[in-house]
Amino acid sequence: MPGPDSMSEPDSVPGEDAVIPGAGPAPRPGERATVRLRAAGPDEPEEPARYAPEWLQLREVADAAARATELLDPLRSRLADPPGRDGGIVVHDLGCGTGSMGRWLAPRIDGAQHWILHDRDPYLLHFAAVASPHAAADGSRVTVETRRGDVARLTPDALVGASLVTASALLDVLTEDEIDTLAAACAGAGCPALLTLSVVGRVDLTPADPLDAEIAEAFNAHQRRTGLLGPDALAVACESFTRHGAAVRVHPSPWRLGADQRELTAQWLRGWVGAAVEQRPELKPRADRYLAERLEACAAGELTVVVHHSDLLALSQPAGGA
Repeated sequence: MPGPDSMSEPDSVPGEDAVIPGAGPAPRPGERATVRLRAAGPDEPEEPARYAPEWLQLREVADAAARATELLDPLRSRLADPPGRDGGIVVHDLGCGTGSMGRWLAPRIDGAQHWILHDRDPYLLHFAAVASPHAAADGSRVTVETRRGDVARLTPDALVGASLVTASALLDVLTEDEIDTLAAACAGAGCPALLTLSVVGRVDLTPADPLDAEIAEAFNAHQRRTGLLGPDALAVACESFTRHGAAVRVHPSPWRLGADQRELTAQWLRGWVGAAVEQRPELKPRADRYLAERLEACAAGELTVVVHHSDLLALSQPAGGA
């Protein structure tokens, strides 16, 4: 999927049957979310990037179509008159990747905005900064800066002056402690959080296949490895933000992939089935047949996929109790 005009294209495009490095809906074993809120210390190894920009560009249109616009009105109401803050809205985008969240949200909110883009990968931060939007919904100026840092070390101090925290496809690759850290930091800073596109463990493929449910179950188990929450993340986040005093709203935000998203569907299928087989190697003979048939149907425009996600809006009490 081509990015905005200002975003440079990748140096090379994978072949038709190649899996984009970092593509797919699941992290590799031991990986964590692509967000650090401070650089690694001198004794900490530098972690490799979790996502390839090609994958993030490929999914951007589907992400934009899926995000729940129903949550925007309560968010706009909260941001219209941020208590004690002058000079516009300050947005922290956690695990920003190539900046698709900012390109989607900034033009839908009035007022001057300053986006602080967080990611552990400087290459992705470069993409995000270069392709950032320049104007809000009412034509006000949008500016950006980039930072590197770790969600496990997120504190209210890191969010001083924040009007909003956003993230996309992040919750399900966090642990319970990391989500609680995020909720506590937002509550301490008195800022809302808009956390979009969290997987909920359900996938619908048409036409159906007898192996669909078994692949989905194995994939969900794979997402829960090494302490990550996977499809349980949304429920944990709702409980955690509520416990920290926020009013929480949730709305479905499914990907609906048809014949016009064949490339994305094919990459998603490879990642989805691959994670299932990694979790349950005994599935491989049947899964290989299944994947080949699904890819053939996808290429022919005969496969539709609904990948269920949900978006969460947590409205923490403003700092000072206003």
